[in-house]
Amino acid sequence: MTKKILTYIDHFHGKVQSSSWEALGLAAKIAADSGGEAAALILGEGVNDLAEQAFHYGADQVFLADHAILKDFRPEPLAELIAAAAGDYQPDVMIFPTTTRGRTLAGMAAVDLESGVMVDVIDLDWKEDKITATRSIYGGKLLAKLTCSTSPEIITIRTRAFDKPEPDSGRSGSITNLEVSLDPADQATTVMDIQEKASGVSLTDASVIVTGGRGTAINPALTPPDDLDEEGADVWKAEQGFDLIQNLADVLGAAVGASRAAVDAGYIEYDHQVGQTGKVVSPDLYIACGISGAIQHLAGMRSSKVIVAINKDPDAPIFNFARFGLVGDMHEILPPLTAGLKAYLEG
Repeated sequence: MTKKILTYIDHFHGKVQSSSWEALGLAAKIAADSGGEAAALILGEGVNDLAEQAFHYGADQVFLADHAILKDFRPEPLAELIAAAAGDYQPDVMIFPTTTRGRTLAGMAAVDLESGVMVDVIDLDWKEDKITATRSIYGGKLLAKLTCSTSPEIITIRTRAFDKPEPDSGRSGSITNLEVSLDPADQATTVMDIQEKASGVSLTDASVIVTGGRGTAINPALTPPDDLDEEGADVWKAEQGFDLIQNLADVLGAAVGASRAAVDAGYIEYDHQVGQTGKVVSPDLYIACGISGAIQHLAGMRSSKVIVAINKDPDAPIFNFARFGLVGDMHEILPPLTAGLKAYLEG
């Protein structure tokens, strides 16, 4: 089995998503085992420096398109270039990170190349000329084995499901510059403006996540302002609860997550939602505070390596999946826990 693997490097204005290097590391392993080649596909503006990084993370060859029309993410021109690059290179396998952009482009590539796509893969087995992918289904209750009968085999891998390789600054390779002959007038979409939110730890890339649920608002010890109605009082209490979660996250260098119940109640923005209808995460440590453990939430985090649950209800389903559990009020537990961890880490 000799495989040519083409990996799409997802980035935002030159800042590469860590899952792209995980995908490239996986491609390099397959190539090494098959006597094949791992290639990286880099599209954007001002991204020449990313080619060198790609070599360090395992690429033998880089296909590069650096053009002003590719500055902002628009799926149509990117998909056109991906199909063109695949047509020239003829890869056996194409790997995309399971980011929002990666999922979009993998689907469009599958249509353009008349092939199939195996999505959100958490494990991969390659023997002889056959690749078998594993993905979780039914909220993580079952694992499905998938194969693709068409070529190229297109795969999206779940973030943090595969190890990120250690960069080797001594590696190098060849660069093929792709011709960009796209006409801006022919593009279906135009990016009018980009508004960036305050920086923080990305949920999908985080190795530690601290998450709050509806329990953030259940604190009888707090007295909300008199001018708030019941709903407003709950939101006010939840804000105090998420302040405690943010404090712990700051100490641990963690990202802040939330259950759908907390998001739907207006306690925190949707960007923080973990679960079946939010982000799927696989951190090394997941701390769930005031979360009961509904199946929809578990679908987004049950692959975490270590789960710690804090809940007043000893029968909460989350305890069935947690390695460590603390039965009690998160509002009473988090302050001393945060102080203790801060002292330990600083000492």
